[in-house]
Amino acid sequence: MLRIGVGSKNPAKVEAVKLAFEEMGLNAEVITFDVPSHVSEQPFSDNETIKGAINRAKAVMSEMSQLDYGIGLEGGVVETEYGMFVCNWGAVVSKNGDVGIGGGHRVELPQPIVDILKKGNELGNAIDQIIGKKDIKKHEGTIGVLTSNHITRSKMFKDVILCSFARFLNPELYD
Repeated sequence: MLRIGVGSKNPAKVEAVKLAFEEMGLNAEVITFDVPSHVSEQPFSDNETIKGAINRAKAVMSEMSQLDYGIGLEGGVVETEYGMFVCNWGAVVSKNGDVGIGGGHRVELPQPIVDILKKGNELGNAIDQIIGKKDIKKHEGTIGVLTSNHITRSKMFKDVILCSFARFLNPELYD
């Protein structure tokens, strides 16, 4: 059985890890850690979001030496000439120190959410304000709200983990 550390206690992210390993057919014990990303509360670029994911994955590996892999997941936003989009990135760090990185879905954010973000707020708080619920980021996430739950935060991050894990599924292609 693999021992997997996740750099978050967010239920949506933890569920994503379980779903990903189940889909890969790998038996895994998932251990959660509350570790910092060392990036902004709300990352505003792909690079910053990737860095946050890597930082979380590496922090997990330094927390517990008996892990096979550490996983960091980070959500962010990216502004383009076509609007502002949700971005999401993941990193997997092996006990050997190898790093796999993968990204996921994008969805355009409605202008009222963009306006709240530009005032310095985090996306989770912005969607909570717009929808009138609390802790959406721990459940369906912004992507769940915007896609009417056709894609939830857990499903989105599951795909991110699968992409991040590609290096370890096919090491001969990455050497």
